[in-house]
Amino acid sequence: MFRITSVNVNGLRSAFRKGFDFWLEQNRPDVVCLQELKAHEADLAPELIKPNGYQGHFHCAEKKGYSGVGLYTRQAPQDILAGMGADKFDREGRVIRANWPDLSVISVYLPSGSSGDIRQDVKMRCLDSFETVLAGCMVEHRNTGREFIICGDFNIAHHEIDIKNWKGNLKNSGFLPEERAWLTHIFNDIGWVDVFRQLDPRPDQFTWWSNRGQAWAKNVGWRIDYQIATPGIAKRATQSHIYKDERFSDHAPLTVDYDLT
Repeated sequence: MFRITSVNVNGLRSAFRKGFDFWLEQNRPDVVCLQELKAHEADLAPELIKPNGYQGHFHCAEKKGYSGVGLYTRQAPQDILAGMGADKFDREGRVIRANWPDLSVISVYLPSGSSGDIRQDVKMRCLDSFETVLAGCMVEHRNTGREFIICGDFNIAHHEIDIKNWKGNLKNSGFLPEERAWLTHIFNDIGWVDVFRQLDPRPDQFTWWSNRGQAWAKNVGWRIDYQIATPGIAKRATQSHIYKDERFSDHAPLTVDYDLT
């Protein structure tokens, strides 16, 4: 069993202060995909770079206290690749990839467009750039047999069952028709599999809740965190879990187990 957890930590140091390190020790995922580190590696304490049994790999934003992605791995990868080949977004620390002999795991943090039209335009350009990455990975998969698992905060809820108040958000970033159509294109045309949805078709399975009002208590959430995979390894996913017993950030850890035997 190969366990992968993806979580937007909304500040890695903050998540550790809230007990994320103890959760890691108890659940022992093989790979943890981290988003929104909000820190430079030089500012991280050693126990955040190498928590018990893990090695940290990070791609941080140039801007302090902003964005950034990372991976915790128990087994050392062959190599680490940072960025997606788009300079503007690579300066924001959006993508990091770890390679093993037949498997690559990617952590991605796609932008939010909720602050206004300018950021929404940036978000759509980032989606275009990341689509190039997704298409390239799928070509590599078909040519070499390499499997890919891509985890992260996409900042898009795909279907009505993926958001509590879908009618009230039809014109809001994160549930816009063009964003949802982009996800549909990724799944239906390029060939990626939404692993969580393959395993769990139930509504109201959310990974993010606003800090405003009683969103968490009332489960008024969005499913915007994903594990997507190439078809071969997607078929080997056996179970998924959204951890909500504790809160390390405004996102919940999303875990999927894959049978690699």
